[in-house]
Amino acid sequence: MRAFLALALLLPVRIAAQLAFWLTAILIATPQTPPAACTLAGPSVEAHWSGAIPPASTAEAPLRVITDVRLPGSASRFDYQSLESASGRLFISHMGAGQLLVFDVRAGKVIGNLDGFPTVTGVLAVPAEHRAYASAAGDPAVVVVDDSTLRIVARVPGPRFPDGIAYAPAERRVFVSDESGGRDFVIDARTNTVVAQIELGGEAGNTQYDAGSHCVIVAVQTANQLAFIDPATSAIVRRITLDKAVRHPHGVYIDATNRLAFIAGEESGTLGVLDLRSLRLRQVLPIGTDPDVLAFDPALGRLCVAAESGVVAVFEEREGSLVQLGWYRAPKAHSVAVDPATHRVYLPLANVNGRPVLRILMPNPL
Repeated sequence: MRAFLALALLLPVRIAAQLAFWLTAILIATPQTPPAACTLAGPSVEAHWSGAIPPASTAEAPLRVITDVRLPGSASRFDYQSLESASGRLFISHMGAGQLLVFDVRAGKVIGNLDGFPTVTGVLAVPAEHRAYASAAGDPAVVVVDDSTLRIVARVPGPRFPDGIAYAPAERRVFVSDESGGRDFVIDARTNTVVAQIELGGEAGNTQYDAGSHCVIVAVQTANQLAFIDPATSAIVRRITLDKAVRHPHGVYIDATNRLAFIAGEESGTLGVLDLRSLRLRQVLPIGTDPDVLAFDPALGRLCVAAESGVVAVFEEREGSLVQLGWYRAPKAHSVAVDPATHRVYLPLANVNGRPVLRILMPNPL
């Protein structure tokens, strides 16, 4: 293109204009390259683990408390969180209160407490759509919120128990785990309508998008599997059966850059590290009982895994493996979020002296 422009500058005006016309026509007529298909398609495989699970670390707490911020609502259970990094808005599912909280991580205060989210579970901020999506399992629907006005703009019914949420950017599709329904629902973000239902063959755990392979990955809890979905066709293109050392997979985080999937086994209380190139388990590590939400700080390479037992296991990624840094304990600390800009860690706690709080921490030794 630059060479054509340079040549045009040396030609008479009329010829240059004709050249520009035909160049534009060629560019318009040339078909655009479609999004890459899910590259993890292939036959189903088993991910075996032949090693031993190491003992839990006895190192000092890897996190230190900065402050507790009082939250509105009842002293009841929280669930997933999602940080919109550009605006600094942290969306927090206050499941027991049926509310979606919005916390400004820069100002350090609550800027929204939204009603209309009964038994809210999953939440995902999608800046590309200027929306946040929340799973209201109590009145089954995916609730769509404008991320600027914080107003509800749509309710999308369908899932029996909506939970985890992922977004495929090329297709502009939102994928939602229907946990008890055993499906993944696909929502067109442009129209807020369900365009596909994917039968998983078991309960749906967390759903995540893998930018490295352009696949949507779903934990199929009762089948002890991961299902890989092509977001363009909404078809399952591969399954991986996990070793029983990672039993009943629920929480999932994808480190797309290093081609790793971190998978929390609810029944085994273990974390599996799956190599997305070889589809083999690299490690199985101890975490808290009944693990739930995972959060990753890519700048520090630190992974936090929160559990219902009130244990947050903290690891550091080193050359494709995880090293356990230690544990942080707080009552019912099963939801965790990380701000990669400041490295702050956010734990919403249901009941601290009779009130819900957002505990803000920093990693040691920072």
